[in-house]
Amino acid sequence: MLTRRDLLRSTVSGFGALAWSALAHEQAARADSQASRESPLAPRATHFAPRARQVIFLCMEGGPSHVDTFDHKPRLKADSGEPAPRGRGRLLGSPFSFAQHGESGLWVSELFTGVARHADRLCVLNGMHTDLPNHAQAFLQMHCGLFQFPRPSLGSWVLYGLGTENGNLPGFVTINPPQTNGGAANYAASFLPAVYQGTRMGARNPAAGAQISNLRNARRDRDSQRLQLDLIQGMNRSAADFLGGDSSMEGLISSYELAYRMQGELPPVLDLSQESAATQKLYGIDREGAGGGGRNAGPIAPGGGGPAAFGRQCLLARRLVEAGVRFVEVTSGGWDHHRNLQESLGNSCRAVDQPIAGLLTDLASRGLLDETLVVWGGEFGRSPAAQGDGRDHNNKGFSLWMAGGGVKPGFVHGRTDDYGIEAVEGKVHIHDWHATILHLLGLDHQKLTYRHAGRDMRLTDVKGNVVHEIVA
Repeated sequence: MLTRRDLLRSTVSGFGALAWSALAHEQAARADSQASRESPLAPRATHFAPRARQVIFLCMEGGPSHVDTFDHKPRLKADSGEPAPRGRGRLLGSPFSFAQHGESGLWVSELFTGVARHADRLCVLNGMHTDLPNHAQAFLQMHCGLFQFPRPSLGSWVLYGLGTENGNLPGFVTINPPQTNGGAANYAASFLPAVYQGTRMGARNPAAGAQISNLRNARRDRDSQRLQLDLIQGMNRSAADFLGGDSSMEGLISSYELAYRMQGELPPVLDLSQESAATQKLYGIDREGAGGGGRNAGPIAPGGGGPAAFGRQCLLARRLVEAGVRFVEVTSGGWDHHRNLQESLGNSCRAVDQPIAGLLTDLASRGLLDETLVVWGGEFGRSPAAQGDGRDHNNKGFSLWMAGGGVKPGFVHGRTDDYGIEAVEGKVHIHDWHATILHLLGLDHQKLTYRHAGRDMRLTDVKGNVVHEIVA
């Protein structure tokens, strides 16, 4: 009996067999290529041994006042009411008392009594500075390195460089992201493939019921969704092959697959009812109440933005990193305190103090703090001069703190002048801060690049130096 293979070999001088062999090799090569491109979120080797595996960024949108929180200025208080240097109005001493905490003796304002209990875990950067004192530009620079044109966000670069540890969850999640000051650009992937963009949860809404938009399809079960997705993905792959490996198409394909897989694994992670009453109390979730009082403040939970609202977000952040999410950003709005400083800043701090303290306690008790870099701060600081009974913007000097993830605990780096006007020692620009975060994650900021518009792009552009002084 003549087989199909014998027929191909024996007819027309065997050209049929040659064609069949070529097609087989082409199909195998395409399968190998497809297999390699199907996992853009697969874990990647770092440039060197990492100190941290994931990041939780506690973003205080609006610019917290450094001289009222973590940058103790006794001379400012002593000279309150006197003319400020360089004709900047009159000095306004902090209405809040400071005290030293822990074995490190780190100075913390009375506004952060809960965080102060973790003084020996904090690494405070008091010499921060950025380029402009305008919210939109400074906020974008804090997130994307540059503000002049769209660039990938810090979270997108981290996910691109490291991949994720759980392919069934988004690798980068932003909880309660800002609607202004650049909006979605602050968590966008820009020219990186779409799969590296941040996944949004909520938008000034209660975090208790926060879900990923369109996570479930009410009209189709998962089997029929799989059939539909296979058809769409087949067309997408044909288009990608025709375009010669278009990165945006590859990102779209990966995003569809991730969205399908998320349906099964993400809902249990978002279910805070699985946590004990003691854990929820630790985060302040039992404390509904007013908080957040800045000019741009907006309620994010029933009854106001009290500890319960931010506590839910911090607990979600812990559950997400515990499940393998690489980068989680948690935003608290309303830190633009131009007026009524004593009440409004007090409300903002009380809304986040216990949740942040609870997060640090919880991470440490679960053995996660050493491998999780926790970052707290805003886009800039505030002026030591009075603006009525508030403070104006200040980009020349401000404070951020970091904890866990390989930074020196109980350590202060940098200093502003005696009034807190500008950084004078240990100056750290946003580019340096970004370079240091990547370094702690095992990534060389000069090597983490992506080819776009004819050159190799990176988060720090052509700037940035790792602040080795804060690395443990």
